[in-house]
This record gives sequence, C-alpha cells and structure tokens, in this order.
Amino acid sequence: MKHRIYTIFLAICAAVTAVWAEPAAMMPRGENPVSELDEKVIVGNDTVSIIISERNYSRYDRGLYNYLFTPKGQWMFGLTASYGEFSADDVEVLQAISDLDFKGKQYAIRPTIGYFIKNNQAVGVKFVYTRGEADLGSFGFNAGEDLSFNLHDISYYSSKYTMGVFYRSYVGLGRSRRFAVFNEVSLDFGSGSSRFKRYYGDNLYDTRTNITEASLNFSPGVCVFIMENLSFNVSFGVFGLHLTNEKQITNGESEGSRFSSGANFKFNLFNINFGIGVHI
Repeated sequence: MKHRIYTIFLAICAAVTAVWAEPAAMMPRGENPVSELDEKVIVGNDTVSIIISERNYSRYDRGLYNYLFTPKGQWMFGLTASYGEFSADDVEVLQAISDLDFKGKQYAIRPTIGYFIKNNQAVGVKFVYTRGEADLGSFGFNAGEDLSFNLHDISYYSSKYTMGVFYRSYVGLGRSRRFAVFNEVSLDFGSGSSRFKRYYGDNLYDTRTNITEASLNFSPGVCVFIMENLSFNVSFGVFGLHLTNEKQITNGESEGSRFSSGANFKFNLFNINFGIGVHI
C-alpha cells in the first residue's frame, strides 16, 4: 500500500513539473519569458528592435504591440488603380420604369513615391488621374398621366488630375514582417473638367464645367509582402473633407460658377484601390 501511494505521488510531481517546464522548453536555450520584447533584427548595418516601442497613454496595458514592418530609410514606389462599371439594357421595373439603357464606368490610376522617415511611418507624394463616363441611351418613366416622361441620348464625361502629399502609418501584425494594416492621410489638390450633353426638345445642350478642388482624405488599408521587396496593397476611402469650385459654360456661353464644401462619412465602392509597391 505504501509503495502504491509513493508511486502515485511521484507521478503527480512529474506531471506538475512537466506543465511548468513546457513554456520554457518552447523558447530557445538561455532566454527567459520576457526576452521576446528584446528581439532584434539586422537592417542594413543597423540592429533594430523587432517591436516598436510606443508610449502607453491608457490606464490599462492590453499587451498589443506594433511589430516592425518596414524600417526607417527605405524608399517606396507604388502604383494603385481602381475600376468600376455598371451596365443595363432594356430594363423594366414595376411597369413604372421602362426601356432603361445605361452604361457607366469610372477608373483611376495613382502612382506614388514615399520615404520612411521612421520605422513603419512614411511620407510621400502621389499623382492621380481619374476618369468617369456615363451614357443614358433611353429612359422611360410612367407613374400616371400627370407624371410621365422619356429621356434619351444623354451623356456625361469627366476627367481630373490631382497632385497630393500623404502620410502613411503601418501597424505590423507579426514578427514575420509580412502582414500589416495602415492608415493614410493625404492632402490633395486637383483640377479637371466635365462635359454634359442632353437634348431638350429638338435642341442639343452641351455644358462644360471646369473644376478646381482641394481635399483631405483618410484611407485605411492592408499591405502584404508577396516577395522580399514587393508588396500588394488594398485601400478604400471612408472619410474625407473637400472644397470645390466649378465654372460652367453651355453652348459657348458662361452660366456662372458654384462653390461647395462637404464631408463624406461613407464607404465608397468606387474608391477601392488595388496596388503594387516596390521597396528599396
């Protein structure tokens, strides 16, 4: 009986010892549990901490770390693009809308160049070209004798060139330095024109609009390194402030000007950007 009790006691002691020893066995020899906060990585000729130290202003430390994603001193060359298209042919809706023939698309190209002034923080400049096209071949609306009309041969085209400066802050998601989320703040100045053609009776009205715009935009996104120096980016606009000045001319005669300002607090399906970045 005593021999059995002694054997059981030794088994319990061995199990407890194995549980306590398991975390230490998973770490390299000679390190302690807090050494992961002191890990280093060699970037060029410098040794950089793999975890970026940030001041904690909150009263409770949640144990969240910003891992090194891109070190200070690197250059970034990128190209992002977006495209959206909508088409409808001979559509009828509840017998009120008939003979709807519409085609529209919008696309943008954005080359950028940036420099990392700090670890995971970059500033740079960008150039944006945006173009939109919309053609309404026919549109019929019938909601009774007092409210019915037909539209046809209406077209709208716009193009805009924009230059801007941006600041982008990354948050690394692991020690692999492969995945990160970021937020981009950009100040943009643009100029462009649009053309709106439509028939009123038998007369064609051709309205041209010259546009000057300034905007402040916030665009979060995700960045993934698919190769050593090549990354894939996805970003989308969710918030922005803008100031716009427009001057219109119809059939060669000036019709005046308009100034507008506003803010956007919505997810824009036409402002989803996919891009490739080269880091050197």
